[in-house]
Amino acid sequence: MSTITTQDGTEIFFKDWGPKNAQPIMFHHGWPLSADDWDAQMLFFLANGFRVIAHDRRGHGRSAQVDFGHDMAHYAADAAAVVEHLDLRNAIHIGHSTGGGEVAAYVARHGIPADRVAKAVLVSAVPPIMARTERYPGGLPIEVFDGLRKSLADNRAQFYRDLAAGPFYGFNRDGADVKSAVIDNWWRQGMMGGALAHYQGIKAFSETDQTDDLKAITVPLLVLHGDDDQIVPYQNAGVLSADIAPNATLKLYKGYPHGMLTTNADVLNADLLAFIRG
Repeated sequence: MSTITTQDGTEIFFKDWGPKNAQPIMFHHGWPLSADDWDAQMLFFLANGFRVIAHDRRGHGRSAQVDFGHDMAHYAADAAAVVEHLDLRNAIHIGHSTGGGEVAAYVARHGIPADRVAKAVLVSAVPPIMARTERYPGGLPIEVFDGLRKSLADNRAQFYRDLAAGPFYGFNRDGADVKSAVIDNWWRQGMMGGALAHYQGIKAFSETDQTDDLKAITVPLLVLHGDDDQIVPYQNAGVLSADIAPNATLKLYKGYPHGMLTTNADVLNADLLAFIRG
């Protein structure tokens, strides 16, 4: 396996496919998944001549299940460590859900020198903040996230099964094309990671105010969100992120769920390619 060890001693797993002289695309996965959630995108962009990279966040997938650093600052620093190890230049950074928060934090805090980052994409992403605050009264009440923590602690395996089989992919909607293998793959990825990292990660993805990160992103930013996202409601996420970031473009997808990169990969991949080549 390809791994690096960060300055605080955490081993991070990563994949690096394709010509090393091709433009790199780095993918940042959502909670509580792994780099495997990007299979459809990595194969597509590899076939289109790009170098593709994805890592497992600390405590997730094949990375070390450490008992510290499960916050957005460490997530961004770990991504930066992979970037620096591979010396990625002119890279496109694409993040889904919590990975979108990681992208925002990475580009804002570690995107130096300037030739490191060419463009960025947030897909169904958590910024500026999911939890309700005085600044963002449209956010979700903290009780929602307390409920996630309780469900994880009570029966993580059943909680993950129910999340994947229900709202994550919109499989709870009337007439949904429910794919059991997609549910199984989500569950597999989730259970590979550590319970503590996932438990503490709920606070990271829900209570981190990334307004300043969004303001600091000056490269072209594409914000994609489904208007039937039952996990990260688009009005307080994608819409606000595109309004805050100075060089952002927003695209909403009618009826698409949180996991639209899987359920609607053909549409999303084409739109991502158009943005990258545009």
